[in-house]
Amino acid sequence: MSRDICVHTWPCSYYLELEKQWVPGKLSLTSLSLKFMTDKTGDTLVNFPLSSIIEIKKEASHFIFSSLTILEKDHLKHWFSSLKPGRNVVFHIIEHFWRELLLSQPGAAVEASSSPVTKGKELTSLMACSQKRLEDAARVLHHQGEQLDGIASDLDKMESDLDVADRLLTDLESPSWWPFSSKLWKMPSDTNSRQGSSMASSKALGKEGVVIRVPAVVFQRTDSHVKPGRLTVLVSGLEIHDSSSSLIHRFEKEDVDDIKVHTHYEVSIRQRFTGKPDLAFRLISAKMPEVIPILEMQFSKKIELLEDDLMLRSTRTSSPEEKGYSVWHAASRLVDFARHQEPSGSQEDRLLQLQTSQPLVSKGDTQELRQILRKLKGLALDAQTELERQDEALDDIATAVDRTTITIDKQNRRMKKLT
Repeated sequence: MSRDICVHTWPCSYYLELEKQWVPGKLSLTSLSLKFMTDKTGDTLVNFPLSSIIEIKKEASHFIFSSLTILEKDHLKHWFSSLKPGRNVVFHIIEHFWRELLLSQPGAAVEASSSPVTKGKELTSLMACSQKRLEDAARVLHHQGEQLDGIASDLDKMESDLDVADRLLTDLESPSWWPFSSKLWKMPSDTNSRQGSSMASSKALGKEGVVIRVPAVVFQRTDSHVKPGRLTVLVSGLEIHDSSSSLIHRFEKEDVDDIKVHTHYEVSIRQRFTGKPDLAFRLISAKMPEVIPILEMQFSKKIELLEDDLMLRSTRTSSPEEKGYSVWHAASRLVDFARHQEPSGSQEDRLLQLQTSQPLVSKGDTQELRQILRKLKGLALDAQTELERQDEALDDIATAVDRTTITIDKQNRRMKKLT
């Protein structure tokens, strides 16, 4: 399966119950399974799905060696020891993926064994994932529009203050004996109104827009320093919390220097400093494939796909959670094919077999696909309207900035003449 991608591999030893000995090898975790391969022969001694796990514990073997035990549904117990970089690291990562699989797909193993997934269901799940991506993008656009509105209001306030400064400079430049000179002080009502507008604009800019929040395993400084936590992507930056919801660190958007995508499920975030060590976090999450496209939108110039993970973009088009443009056209064509295709003479035998088997796309799946496509069309049109509005707002902001810069330069020259 395209989704069953290797998350991490650790050197360790596995205990063979029949031979009463420890065998060195590597423990590999994927998004759906766990397996152990020996170093000597490369044989796979253990390979079982995460959904079959009942319990994961940290124990001691022979009261000396720290071990990790995994109990399956058939009460088969697996012992792993000599885990590198440490037992706690492996325990937290495996427990995280196991827990997220159980929470996201309750009863998935039973349903998969009892009834096969039809093409209609696959298309529906693909379209639902595309709808979620578009909703996330629309949410980011909405908060970006709010920020642009706040910038525009601040520029209006700056122009108003510059008008007052212009009148004051004109008053200072006129001779003291000139009968028409007057001290133009700000009225209290004007001051109060300006303070009210500044408070309103600060409130508008202070709104925190949560784009997505996912559980994660957080590494800081070293691989052995690990703890379960949470990653929150905001419009204004990133926040990392621990399992008790205490804030570990907050990255403002401009503070993030680079984001490296190591795998589909692992990213690292770094902030550089001069004269002291950089601040870096590494995060592993089963929900990271949902976060990476959002990070690519918000930090397009700072995100980097490492060489080991250049296949991320190519596999994303074949992954059910990451399809977009191709899914839209494939779904519409397949729906039209299922509803309007007429049989030809060379296809009669195939169609006779298809009539006795399950249909390619059922009527219920077709209706659900049409509803999702209608929502996607509405979201796309709203996003286009918002983008056009923001383009106009950016043009207005650029014009206002140029006008304000010219006014400030002019008033600076006038103030130098006064001094």
